[in-house]
Amino acid sequence: MDLDRLVADAREGVPRAVARLISLVEDGSPRLRELAAALAPYTGRARVVGLTGSPGVGKSTTTSALVSALRADDRRVGVLAVDPSSPFSGGALLGDRVRMGEHATDPGVFIRSMATRGHLGGLAAATPQALRVLDAAGCDVILVETVGVGQSEVEVVALADTTVVLLAPGMGDGVQAAKAGILEVADVFAVNKADRDGADATVRELQHMLSLNRREVSGPTWRPPVVRTVAATGQGIDDLVAAIDDHRAWMADHDRLAEGPRRRARAEIEAIALADLRARIRELSGDAALGELAERVVAGELDPYAAADEVVASVRG
Repeated sequence: MDLDRLVADAREGVPRAVARLISLVEDGSPRLRELAAALAPYTGRARVVGLTGSPGVGKSTTTSALVSALRADDRRVGVLAVDPSSPFSGGALLGDRVRMGEHATDPGVFIRSMATRGHLGGLAAATPQALRVLDAAGCDVILVETVGVGQSEVEVVALADTTVVLLAPGMGDGVQAAKAGILEVADVFAVNKADRDGADATVRELQHMLSLNRREVSGPTWRPPVVRTVAATGQGIDDLVAAIDDHRAWMADHDRLAEGPRRRARAEIEAIALADLRARIRELSGDAALGELAERVVAGELDPYAAADEVVASVRG
Protein backbone atom coordinates (compact mmCIF):
# COMPACT_ATOMS: atom_id res chain seq x y z
CA MET A 1 0.00 0.00 0.00
CA ASP A 2 1.34 3.41 -1.04
CA LEU A 3 0.49 5.45 2.06
CA ASP A 4 1.82 8.70 0.62
CA ARG A 5 -0.42 8.25 -2.44
CA LEU A 6 -3.44 7.59 -0.22
CA VAL A 7 -2.77 10.71 1.85
CA ALA A 8 -2.33 12.80 -1.31
CA ASP A 9 -5.61 11.46 -2.76
CA ALA A 10 -7.39 12.06 0.55
CA ARG A 11 -6.20 15.66 0.56
CA GLU A 12 -7.78 15.99 -2.89
CA GLY A 13 -11.05 14.72 -1.41
CA VAL A 14 -11.08 11.31 -3.10
CA PRO A 15 -13.70 9.37 -1.07
CA ARG A 16 -12.10 5.95 -1.57
CA ALA A 17 -8.76 7.21 -0.22
CA VAL A 18 -10.43 8.85 2.81
CA ALA A 19 -12.36 5.63 3.51
CA ARG A 20 -9.23 3.47 3.29
CA LEU A 21 -7.31 5.74 5.67
CA ILE A 22 -10.12 5.61 8.24
CA SER A 23 -10.20 1.82 7.85
CA LEU A 24 -6.49 1.71 8.64
CA VAL A 25 -7.23 3.73 11.78
CA GLU A 26 -10.15 1.52 12.87
CA ASP A 27 -8.24 -1.69 12.25
CA GLY A 28 -5.22 -0.53 14.24
CA SER A 29 -2.83 -0.85 11.32
CA PRO A 30 0.87 -1.25 12.15
CA ARG A 31 1.38 1.82 9.95
CA LEU A 32 -0.66 4.12 12.18
CA ARG A 33 2.41 6.00 13.39
CA GLU A 34 3.52 6.56 9.81
CA LEU A 35 0.00 7.71 8.88
CA ALA A 36 -0.20 10.13 11.81
CA ALA A 37 3.13 11.67 10.83
CA ALA A 38 1.98 12.05 7.21
CA LEU A 39 -1.29 13.74 8.23
CA ALA A 40 0.14 16.06 10.89
CA PRO A 41 1.14 18.96 8.58
CA TYR A 42 -2.35 19.13 7.08
CA THR A 43 -4.52 19.16 10.20
CA GLY A 44 -5.84 21.84 12.52
CA ARG A 45 -8.21 23.68 10.21
CA ALA A 46 -11.53 21.88 10.61
CA ARG A 47 -14.17 22.80 13.19
CA VAL A 48 -15.45 19.84 15.19
CA VAL A 49 -19.07 19.87 16.34
CA GLY A 50 -20.26 17.09 18.65
CA LEU A 51 -23.91 16.03 18.80
CA THR A 52 -25.02 13.95 21.75
CA GLY A 53 -28.20 13.04 23.59
CA SER A 54 -30.40 10.19 24.70
CA PRO A 55 -31.60 7.51 22.26
CA GLY A 56 -34.60 8.67 20.25
CA VAL A 57 -34.06 12.44 20.42
CA GLY A 58 -33.29 12.62 16.70
CA LYS A 59 -29.49 12.86 16.56
CA SER A 60 -29.14 11.32 13.09
CA THR A 61 -31.99 13.35 11.62
CA THR A 62 -30.54 16.53 13.14
CA THR A 63 -27.09 15.66 11.82
CA SER A 64 -28.50 15.18 8.32
CA ALA A 65 -30.36 18.50 8.53
CA LEU A 66 -27.18 20.24 9.70
CA VAL A 67 -25.28 18.79 6.73
CA SER A 68 -27.89 20.26 4.38
CA ALA A 69 -27.64 23.69 6.02
CA LEU A 70 -23.83 23.69 6.01
CA ARG A 71 -23.68 22.57 2.39
CA ALA A 72 -26.07 25.38 1.46
CA ASP A 73 -23.39 27.67 2.89
CA ASP A 74 -20.82 25.91 0.65
CA ARG A 75 -18.97 24.30 3.56
CA ARG A 76 -17.34 20.91 3.08
CA VAL A 77 -18.67 18.52 5.73
CA GLY A 78 -17.44 15.31 7.28
CA VAL A 79 -19.63 13.12 9.50
CA LEU A 80 -18.52 10.47 11.98
CA ALA A 81 -21.59 8.62 13.21
CA VAL A 82 -20.88 6.23 16.09
CA ASP A 83 -23.10 3.19 16.68
CA PRO A 84 -22.99 0.83 19.67
CA SER A 85 -21.56 -2.65 19.25
CA SER A 86 -23.40 -5.69 20.54
CA PRO A 87 -21.85 -7.01 23.77
CA PHE A 88 -22.73 -10.52 22.56
CA SER A 89 -21.87 -10.68 18.86
CA GLY A 90 -19.59 -7.64 18.67
CA GLY A 91 -21.48 -6.47 15.59
CA ALA A 92 -23.05 -3.08 14.97
CA LEU A 93 -25.93 -2.04 12.72
CA LEU A 94 -24.22 1.16 11.52
CA GLY A 95 -27.66 2.42 10.54
CA ASP A 96 -27.08 6.15 10.95
CA ARG A 97 -26.23 6.41 7.25
CA VAL A 98 -29.78 5.31 6.39
CA ARG A 99 -31.07 8.68 7.61
CA MET A 100 -28.38 10.52 5.67
CA GLY A 101 -28.89 8.85 2.30
CA GLU A 102 -29.79 12.14 0.63
CA HIS A 103 -26.15 13.22 0.93
CA ALA A 104 -24.66 10.03 -0.51
CA THR A 105 -23.95 11.53 -3.94
CA ASP A 106 -22.72 14.92 -2.70
CA PRO A 107 -18.93 15.15 -3.28
CA GLY A 108 -18.74 17.80 -0.56
CA VAL A 109 -19.91 15.37 2.13
CA PHE A 110 -18.13 12.35 3.59
CA ILE A 111 -20.10 10.14 5.99
CA ARG A 112 -18.54 7.33 7.98
CA SER A 113 -20.27 5.08 10.48
CA MET A 114 -18.07 3.66 13.22
CA ALA A 115 -18.73 0.96 15.81
CA THR A 116 -17.80 1.52 19.45
CA ARG A 117 -16.28 -1.99 19.64
CA GLY A 118 -16.85 -1.98 23.37
CA HIS A 119 -15.34 1.46 23.95
CA LEU A 120 -17.23 3.48 26.55
CA GLY A 121 -17.87 7.21 26.59
CA GLY A 122 -20.24 7.43 23.62
CA LEU A 123 -17.50 7.34 20.95
CA ALA A 124 -15.33 4.80 19.16
CA ALA A 125 -11.71 4.47 20.24
CA ALA A 126 -10.58 5.40 16.71
CA THR A 127 -12.60 8.64 16.58
CA PRO A 128 -9.69 11.04 17.33
CA GLN A 129 -7.54 9.61 14.53
CA ALA A 130 -10.52 9.51 12.13
CA LEU A 131 -11.02 13.21 12.86
CA ARG A 132 -7.45 13.85 11.74
CA VAL A 133 -8.11 12.05 8.45
CA LEU A 134 -11.21 14.15 7.71
CA ASP A 135 -9.40 17.32 8.77
CA ALA A 136 -6.54 16.60 6.37
CA ALA A 137 -9.09 15.74 3.66
CA GLY A 138 -10.22 19.37 3.66
CA CYS A 139 -13.45 19.25 5.67
CA ASP A 140 -14.48 22.67 6.96
CA VAL A 141 -16.80 21.20 9.59
CA ILE A 142 -16.77 17.70 11.09
CA LEU A 143 -19.95 16.53 12.81
CA VAL A 144 -19.43 13.79 15.41
CA GLU A 145 -22.65 12.02 16.35
CA THR A 146 -22.32 9.91 19.49
CA VAL A 147 -24.25 6.79 20.40
CA GLY A 148 -27.41 7.31 22.44
CA VAL A 149 -25.88 8.35 25.74
CA GLY A 150 -26.97 8.03 29.33
CA GLN A 151 -25.76 10.10 32.25
CA SER A 152 -21.99 9.84 31.96
CA GLU A 153 -21.04 9.12 28.34
CA VAL A 154 -19.82 12.60 27.51
CA GLU A 155 -16.41 11.85 26.03
CA VAL A 156 -17.34 13.93 22.97
CA VAL A 157 -16.70 17.13 24.94
CA ALA A 158 -12.96 16.37 24.87
CA LEU A 159 -12.98 16.25 21.07
CA ALA A 160 -15.47 18.94 20.05
CA ASP A 161 -14.98 22.66 19.63
CA THR A 162 -18.74 23.00 20.16
CA THR A 163 -20.92 20.38 21.85
CA VAL A 164 -24.62 20.29 21.02
CA VAL A 165 -26.84 18.39 23.46
CA LEU A 166 -30.16 17.28 21.99
CA LEU A 167 -33.25 16.74 24.10
CA ALA A 168 -36.85 15.99 23.24
CA PRO A 169 -40.12 16.74 25.05
CA GLY A 170 -41.86 14.02 26.99
CA MET A 171 -38.71 12.02 27.79
CA GLY A 172 -37.89 13.45 31.20
CA ASP A 173 -34.74 14.93 29.69
CA GLY A 174 -34.94 18.13 31.72
CA VAL A 175 -34.63 16.22 34.97
CA GLN A 176 -32.03 13.88 33.47
CA ALA A 177 -29.92 16.86 32.40
CA ALA A 178 -29.92 18.19 35.94
CA LYS A 179 -28.91 14.80 37.36
CA ALA A 180 -26.31 13.96 34.79
CA GLY A 181 -24.31 17.14 34.74
CA ILE A 182 -25.10 17.56 31.04
CA LEU A 183 -25.43 21.27 31.73
CA GLU A 184 -21.67 21.47 32.13
CA VAL A 185 -20.81 19.87 28.78
CA ALA A 186 -23.32 21.58 26.48
CA ASP A 187 -22.35 24.66 24.50
CA VAL A 188 -25.72 24.63 22.73
CA PHE A 189 -28.99 22.93 23.67
CA ALA A 190 -31.38 21.82 20.94
CA VAL A 191 -34.90 20.83 21.97
CA ASN A 192 -35.77 18.68 18.98
CA LYS A 193 -39.28 17.53 18.02
CA ALA A 194 -40.40 20.93 19.25
CA ASP A 195 -43.76 20.51 17.51
CA ARG A 196 -44.76 17.97 20.15
CA ASP A 197 -46.66 18.64 23.35
CA GLY A 198 -44.38 19.47 26.24
CA ALA A 199 -41.73 21.32 24.20
CA ASP A 200 -42.42 24.63 25.94
CA ALA A 201 -42.09 22.95 29.34
CA THR A 202 -38.79 21.34 28.35
CA VAL A 203 -37.41 24.71 27.21
CA ARG A 204 -38.54 26.36 30.45
CA GLU A 205 -36.94 23.60 32.56
CA LEU A 206 -33.65 23.97 30.73
CA GLN A 207 -33.61 27.73 30.99
CA HIS A 208 -34.45 27.53 34.69
CA MET A 209 -31.67 25.02 35.38
CA LEU A 210 -29.21 27.10 33.38
CA SER A 211 -30.03 30.09 35.55
CA LEU A 212 -29.38 27.97 38.66
CA ASN A 213 -26.17 26.58 37.22
CA ARG A 214 -24.29 29.87 37.09
CA ARG A 215 -21.19 29.28 39.16
CA GLU A 216 -18.64 31.73 40.46
CA VAL A 217 -15.90 31.59 37.86
CA SER A 218 -13.21 34.05 36.91
CA GLY A 219 -13.54 35.77 33.57
CA PRO A 220 -16.38 35.77 31.03
CA THR A 221 -18.45 32.63 30.54
CA TRP A 222 -20.55 31.43 27.61
CA ARG A 223 -24.25 30.96 28.35
CA PRO A 224 -25.58 28.04 26.28
CA PRO A 225 -28.58 29.02 24.17
CA VAL A 226 -31.65 26.80 23.94
CA VAL A 227 -32.78 26.31 20.33
CA ARG A 228 -36.07 24.72 19.24
CA THR A 229 -35.83 22.41 16.24
CA VAL A 230 -37.94 20.01 14.22
CA ALA A 231 -35.16 18.25 12.35
CA ALA A 232 -37.51 16.13 10.24
CA THR A 233 -38.83 19.27 8.53
CA GLY A 234 -35.74 21.47 8.89
CA GLN A 235 -37.49 23.89 11.21
CA GLY A 236 -35.04 25.71 13.48
CA ILE A 237 -31.92 24.19 11.85
CA ASP A 238 -30.73 27.58 10.61
CA ASP A 239 -31.07 28.85 14.19
CA LEU A 240 -29.02 25.89 15.39
CA VAL A 241 -26.27 26.63 12.85
CA ALA A 242 -26.33 30.28 13.94
CA ALA A 243 -25.97 29.26 17.60
CA ILE A 244 -22.99 27.03 16.75
CA ASP A 245 -21.39 29.87 14.79
CA ASP A 246 -22.11 32.31 17.64
CA HIS A 247 -20.27 30.01 20.04
CA ARG A 248 -17.23 29.96 17.77
CA ALA A 249 -17.35 33.76 17.42
CA TRP A 250 -17.53 34.12 21.21
CA MET A 251 -14.53 31.80 21.62
CA ALA A 252 -12.61 33.86 19.05
CA ASP A 253 -13.50 37.14 20.75
CA HIS A 254 -12.18 35.80 24.06
CA ASP A 255 -9.00 34.20 22.63
CA ARG A 256 -10.18 30.68 23.41
CA LEU A 257 -10.29 29.08 19.97
CA ALA A 258 -7.20 27.00 20.77
CA GLU A 259 -8.94 25.25 23.68
CA GLY A 260 -10.69 22.67 21.48
CA PRO A 261 -7.59 21.58 19.54
CA ARG A 262 -5.62 21.37 22.81
CA ARG A 263 -8.32 19.17 24.38
CA ARG A 264 -8.33 16.92 21.33
CA ALA A 265 -4.54 16.58 21.29
CA ARG A 266 -4.42 15.83 25.00
CA ALA A 267 -7.19 13.21 24.74
CA GLU A 268 -5.51 11.62 21.73
CA ILE A 269 -2.10 11.42 23.39
CA GLU A 270 -3.64 9.89 26.51
CA ALA A 271 -5.67 7.37 24.49
CA ILE A 272 -2.63 6.25 22.48
CA ALA A 273 -0.54 5.85 25.64
CA LEU A 274 -3.28 3.88 27.39
CA ALA A 275 -3.80 1.65 24.36
CA ASP A 276 -0.09 0.87 24.29
CA LEU A 277 -0.12 0.00 28.00
CA ARG A 278 -3.20 -2.20 27.57
CA ALA A 279 -1.51 -4.04 24.71
CA ARG A 280 1.54 -4.71 26.86
CA ILE A 281 -0.62 -5.93 29.72
CA ARG A 282 -2.54 -8.22 27.34
CA GLU A 283 0.77 -9.75 26.37
CA LEU A 284 1.18 -10.68 30.01
CA SER A 285 -2.37 -12.01 30.41
CA GLY A 286 -1.40 -15.43 29.07
CA ASP A 287 1.75 -15.52 31.13
CA ALA A 288 1.99 -17.94 34.02
CA ALA A 289 3.12 -15.11 36.28
CA LEU A 290 -0.24 -13.34 35.99
CA GLY A 291 -2.04 -16.56 36.82
CA GLU A 292 0.15 -17.03 39.86
CA LEU A 293 -0.64 -13.48 41.01
CA ALA A 294 -4.36 -14.20 40.64
CA GLU A 295 -3.99 -17.39 42.70
CA ARG A 296 -2.19 -15.47 45.46
CA VAL A 297 -4.95 -12.83 45.52
CA VAL A 298 -7.64 -15.51 45.75
CA ALA A 299 -5.71 -17.23 48.55
CA GLY A 300 -5.45 -13.96 50.45
CA GLU A 301 -1.67 -13.95 50.29
CA LEU A 302 -1.62 -10.74 48.25
CA ASP A 303 -4.02 -7.82 47.82
CA PRO A 304 -5.08 -6.74 44.31
CA TYR A 305 -3.20 -3.43 44.53
CA ALA A 306 0.07 -5.13 45.33
CA ALA A 307 -0.52 -7.62 42.51
CA ALA A 308 -1.26 -4.75 40.11
CA ASP A 309 1.96 -3.05 41.24
CA GLU A 310 3.88 -6.16 40.18
CA VAL A 311 2.17 -6.13 36.77
CA VAL A 312 2.98 -2.46 36.28
CA ALA A 313 6.57 -3.06 37.34
CA SER A 314 6.88 -5.85 34.76
CA VAL A 315 5.45 -3.57 32.03
CA ARG A 316 7.93 -0.84 32.95
CA GLY A 317 10.73 -3.35 32.86
